[in-house]
Amino acid sequence: MNVGGNELVVESDHELARLAAVAAGRALMALREEIGFDDPKQLRDEGDRTAHVLLMQLLAEQRPGDAVLSEEGLDGKERLGARRVWIVDPLDGTREFGEEGRTDWAVHVALIEDGVPIAAAVALPARDMVMTTFPAEVRPDQAHGARLRLVVSRSHTPPEAVAVAQELDADLIYMGSAGAKTMAVVLGDADAYVHVGGQYEWDSAAPVGVALAAGLRATRIDGSPLRYNRENPWLPDQIICRPDLHEAIVNAVRSAVTSPQR
Repeated sequence: MNVGGNELVVESDHELARLAAVAAGRALMALREEIGFDDPKQLRDEGDRTAHVLLMQLLAEQRPGDAVLSEEGLDGKERLGARRVWIVDPLDGTREFGEEGRTDWAVHVALIEDGVPIAAAVALPARDMVMTTFPAEVRPDQAHGARLRLVVSRSHTPPEAVAVAQELDADLIYMGSAGAKTMAVVLGDADAYVHVGGQYEWDSAAPVGVALAAGLRATRIDGSPLRYNRENPWLPDQIICRPDLHEAIVNAVRSAVTSPQR
């Protein structure tokens, strides 16, 4: 990073993830101010491009020996032979970014080693927030409110998630970005995030890294570990929740997926 005309090498991967997510978030907020919301497509396209270029340049400068997988970049598979791979989503929740007043969009930056996120940051620029793996977020013992709250996609709500909410007698919260949904659980605004139907590794890697560091459970819907930097970056499903709820949610999802009446 260039500070005062001098190159500054960021030694900590955790700090680099944070600084990168914050820098991209600030650029995106400036774009919203500059372009406005009259042409949402232009704003969204420019947001995707600008944040991607910024992150790629910053990571190339700071970690030239590491591989990078970005939602907006071409995947040449060179990353598969690398031990350290940055997985980034320059603008998660592009739809929400283009809607005036919405804050449920994010920037994801994660470093993967041997399939596991070891450093990560999720910025929520419209809320002026960034959550990281170090220092880890202090997770509340329980979410705010007496009833369980399950956060799901506002645009692609899986019927399995609705069935899980019914099974657990939980309220549904509809949000955009996967990062924003996961951070709702980290912050205690929700108890769990259940996703069935598929997303990509860049949607999940940084939020899962932050969630794990905060002491949450993050697994596939069958309870198996989440793994990253695979040849096919498609990730079919996931659960992120308070540890005490994990078994009940896995059982509820299993029932929802296998039940013939769902």
